[in-house]
Amino acid sequence: MHFFKPLLTAAIALVVSAAALAAPIELAGVKVEDTATVSGTKLQLNGAGIRYKFVKVYVGSLYTTKKVHTLDELLAAPGPKRLQMTFVREMESSPLGKLFTRGVEDNVAKANLSKLIPSIIRMGEIFSATKSFAPGDSIILDWVPGTGLIITVKGKPWGEPFTEPEFFAAMMAIWFGPNPGDWKLKDAMLDAK
Repeated sequence: MHFFKPLLTAAIALVVSAAALAAPIELAGVKVEDTATVSGTKLQLNGAGIRYKFVKVYVGSLYTTKKVHTLDELLAAPGPKRLQMTFVREMESSPLGKLFTRGVEDNVAKANLSKLIPSIIRMGEIFSATKSFAPGDSIILDWVPGTGLIITVKGKPWGEPFTEPEFFAAMMAIWFGPNPGDWKLKDAMLDAK
């Protein structure tokens, strides 16, 4: 009987520590869930961090079906993917839209940019229609294979999905490409050590 007591204690400790690891985290006052469900598929938090532009702007979190550490791994990972930005301060949408466009330009080969122009213009319409973001507002980018990129702004899906995988890759390059807007955020979301 005494032989089983240490095993039982170790098993309970393991369950408790696993539960603690699965608990949501909090960054800059934003609760980041450890899972997200996209199109019926449960995704795991790959990593999360804070986007700084002189001050804290938003908390970014990446959800995938398996751990990824590079843009190529992210694009090759099976199933849906989610990138969520939850704002921690008031932010006008116009400068943010310009940063998105600049992020694509900085990370996509010039020869491929012309094919993306219609989608970049559509993306710009989102920022034109949404004047500003308040703390707690979010933008969610969900990639659903066979459907495309679904953009949800302040809880509401925006228009039809962007069906081009190249546009999804370009959007992800803003955060995970060779010239990300914030290296620390890139490393945090890719869980880089």
